[in-house]
Amino acid sequence: MNTTALAGASLAQDATIDIARVARLSGVSSRTLRHYDAIGLLPPAWTSDDGRRHYGREQLLRLQHILVLRELGTGLDRIGRIVDADDPAVTAALLRDHLAGLTAERDRYARLAATVARTIDSLEKGTTMTTSQIFDGFDHQQYEPEARERWGDSQVDRSNERWASLGKDGQQRHLDTHREIVEALGAAIRVGFAPDSEEVQEIVAQHYRWVSLFWTPTAETYRGLTQMYVDDERFRRNYDEVAPGAAALLRDGAEVYAGMHLS
Repeated sequence: MNTTALAGASLAQDATIDIARVARLSGVSSRTLRHYDAIGLLPPAWTSDDGRRHYGREQLLRLQHILVLRELGTGLDRIGRIVDADDPAVTAALLRDHLAGLTAERDRYARLAATVARTIDSLEKGTTMTTSQIFDGFDHQQYEPEARERWGDSQVDRSNERWASLGKDGQQRHLDTHREIVEALGAAIRVGFAPDSEEVQEIVAQHYRWVSLFWTPTAETYRGLTQMYVDDERFRRNYDEVAPGAAALLRDGAEVYAGMHLS
């Protein structure tokens, strides 16, 4: 995301630049810009007779806002609702919230860098590291505010209590189990197993048990959870990194599993 270049594109109030230059300045492909136009997320200021799109200062600022939200992992539907706020005061307030999120993420990456540096020092010089130092900067609660909004305080509080009760070893085993599930889904994609196959249903059953350590979903909420894995880019990326379509396979397998085993 090259927001510095966007900011440096000095334009008179009524001046515009074409899609090719916007693509160079922002690092966003022309294809993506055309897609943003097609879905109404970023219409150009005007379009020339040859079909070339042109963007003014207003559109560049809107694109910057879109890119900030995309960096924060926000889905396109939600981005559209946010950037459509007509009130400049509302937009400024939203950007302050985004700035706070980016600043917090910057600080977290600084902690992670320090953790990695301490680990290198420990390996090379034999210095000791405490358990808390080993995991400093890794934050399993980064999505907690969104979870509270989606599922409520009581459910999140119970989940946090359950997570804390596992201890470091139990937490690591839980993370390792999830990694096994993701890798199994990737293998199922590569082999070509169908969502209703015995192999995929075993993976889904393991995932359901993994989720149920904190919360026991109904058929409806389990379907909703696995649909979110597909709709939310952050979660989809986590599954699809092993094989494109892994999140969708889990979603489709969960649909079958919920119909057979959940009420």
